[in-house]
Amino acid sequence: MRPIRYGMIGGGRDAFIGAVHRIAARLDDSMTLVAGAFSSSPEKAIASGLDLGLPEHRCWPTWEAMLEGEAALPEDERVECVVIVTPNHVHHAPAKAALEAGFHVVCDKPLTCTDEQAADLVDTARQSGKVFAVTYNYTGYPMVRQAREMVRSGAIGPVRKVLVEYLQGWLATSLEETGQKQASWRTDPSRAGAGGAMGDIGSHAANIVSFVTGLRVSSFCSDVGAFVEGREIDDDTAVLLRFEGGAKGVLLASQVCVGHRNGLRLRVYGEHGSLRWAQEHPNQLHVCTLDGPDTTLHTADEGLSDAAAAAARLPGGHPEAFIEAFANIYRGAAAAMHAGRDDPDAFAYPGVVDGAEGVRFINAVVANSAAGWTEFDSSAQR
Repeated sequence: MRPIRYGMIGGGRDAFIGAVHRIAARLDDSMTLVAGAFSSSPEKAIASGLDLGLPEHRCWPTWEAMLEGEAALPEDERVECVVIVTPNHVHHAPAKAALEAGFHVVCDKPLTCTDEQAADLVDTARQSGKVFAVTYNYTGYPMVRQAREMVRSGAIGPVRKVLVEYLQGWLATSLEETGQKQASWRTDPSRAGAGGAMGDIGSHAANIVSFVTGLRVSSFCSDVGAFVEGREIDDDTAVLLRFEGGAKGVLLASQVCVGHRNGLRLRVYGEHGSLRWAQEHPNQLHVCTLDGPDTTLHTADEGLSDAAAAAARLPGGHPEAFIEAFANIYRGAAAAMHAGRDDPDAFAYPGVVDGAEGVRFINAVVANSAAGWTEFDSSAQR
């Protein structure tokens, strides 16, 4: 398939995730960058596009100008897809406008800041008929897809318990007060939304549970707060989960755990066995069963599921990780665009409904934390 032409909104100079998206989109020749509005500053937006080697007339000062200007170009030249990698509060408006202008959309997570905006994008995407992918990139790892196939096939029996944690330590101090760009907007509720750690990394944790197990949350209770004095948004969250069907779980999302870098870890316990996967060792999936012995599966091993095999590019022993997982999302979305079908299940990418469910869960967890605690006198028997 020829690469899909895309334009990027956000991701200019000094941005982290924009470069990741560009590399991932290009890895399998899934998409090629032809235009962009890379910053809220018109001067920086144009300069960023020139840095990337784009012709000046495809370096747009604003996303509004890009959508209008690209739509006016000949059909075989204009962008076909818009990739949105801005801070969270600048997801809804350009995504909606892009769909209404006839472009496919790939949007970073969380999808929006509010439930209403998320529901609006679901409706707009359905009305447009365009592909809408949300980059929950951890679903792109081969061994995560292997875990999904094993759980769904009943290899460990009915799920009883799920433990998922996403721990980082980079916000253990008031880094935002130094002017550090990522810390500044991710700790600002006006730009990040209601969830800090919960929105930034807890959304990934919740999504990977849903992706692997298929379980749906029926009820929960949460503890959401900030350890760093003066921080307006949570930097530490814990959630007790109950799922439809009786399974239970625990979700931890924290950015003040000193010593942790990108510690996403999933453990799924079934009636007959269990699975363990860690993002910092992504090419291994640990499997335990009642009758043993314990085993470790590796990316590109013989006998893995078709879904896992399709997500791997290299022979066993050659590490594949973060960029490749992102690339699997782009490859699936591009295939859907060529087919003209927004079908996340068939083409293996998270869709707009997954994004909307994530937003609803983030906001519900933050709101639930206000329910309070039961007091306990631990000194009564001393």
